[in-house]
Amino acid sequence: MSKHHAPGQIVTPDELRAVAADGTKLRYALMELAGQIPDAITLGRGDPDLNTPEHVIAAARAAILDGRADLPVPVAGLPALREAVAENLRRDNGIPVQRDDILITDGGQEALYLLMQTLLDPGDEILVPDPRYTSYDEAIHQAGARMVLVPTYPEDNFDLRAAEVEAAITPKTKAILIISPSNPTSAVVSRANLTAIAEIARRHNLIVISDEIYEKYVYAPAEQISVAGLPGMFERTVTLGGFSKTYAMTGWRVGYVAAPADFIAALTAVKAATTGPLSAVSQYAALAAATGPQDVVAEYREIYRRRIELMKHGLADLGFSFGEPQGAFFVYTNAASSGIPAFELSYLLLREGHVLIFPGTAFGEKWVDWLRISVLQPEDQLALALERMAGVLARHR
Repeated sequence: MSKHHAPGQIVTPDELRAVAADGTKLRYALMELAGQIPDAITLGRGDPDLNTPEHVIAAARAAILDGRADLPVPVAGLPALREAVAENLRRDNGIPVQRDDILITDGGQEALYLLMQTLLDPGDEILVPDPRYTSYDEAIHQAGARMVLVPTYPEDNFDLRAAEVEAAITPKTKAILIISPSNPTSAVVSRANLTAIAEIARRHNLIVISDEIYEKYVYAPAEQISVAGLPGMFERTVTLGGFSKTYAMTGWRVGYVAAPADFIAALTAVKAATTGPLSAVSQYAALAAATGPQDVVAEYREIYRRRIELMKHGLADLGFSFGEPQGAFFVYTNAASSGIPAFELSYLLLREGHVLIFPGTAFGEKWVDWLRISVLQPEDQLALALERMAGVLARHR
């Protein structure tokens, strides 16, 4: 929002409409409104509510106490952390990556911005699934490139169809963006479509950007497959990942890019000229996360799975439909049965029900009947949110 509100002063629908065309600004405007409501249940942002593992916190504390946090670190990241990320990608994702193929970034947000500025030239086109996380829009626009939207469909759980990807290619196409699991739909691209898209990329000599920030939160029978691990794809794939979602470390701001070493060197040069290296404290914490016990990830995944099931049943009781969540921790739901456009419904749910939910239009202008609901609250709070939603709908249907 361009203006600041006094405590208790409510953001108006007109103010929200003024930023409605910009998905990122719309999300922040709704969060500003939620911040003015003391008992708001926030089902908007994708920041995990679970605690960072204790051994990760202990590693950060140790780095501070023994002075390592005060020592300079390379712009590309601590060598030990880069090696740990590479080892995990080789073992878990089948990506033939080495330490010099890794850049540690200030969260996934910086990673996506750096790579768009480095990869794209003015006039280039990049294929982007729709709906999408709209921070990509901004990074692509600032690179002077053009975003070409590739439609996805609720009837196949928003899978990215290879035929739609190929149909969108023009002589100006330079790259294909794949986000799997997806924000906002929680879709996972199927093996058949991913394999076919890889073949399309090879045939048309295109780069693939694979955003896998939610890779550890995939629910059977869906399976997570890294594009860079498919035959002949490492050389033309840039993989984005991070520690924020996997280890509930959003505030630590540790992301990474995995790609051929020459591209990583180019990204590192841009990072050196802008933000420099990530905080050493965060990097030592991430090193402990990457090399320490992983049972906490399975524990978190089961918690999110149970919450998703609770939300699905509650939404069905409200008469809403949704794509089947296959990963991440969102439910992308069609609220058309309410008879209220999602933009207005989001405002009503927050203003009257004190429940923050983002409208689908925050992830693409055509999703006027859809809502993205995160399940990053305890189950009792999710149940209460559903009760409040039912009350708002009863008054307005």
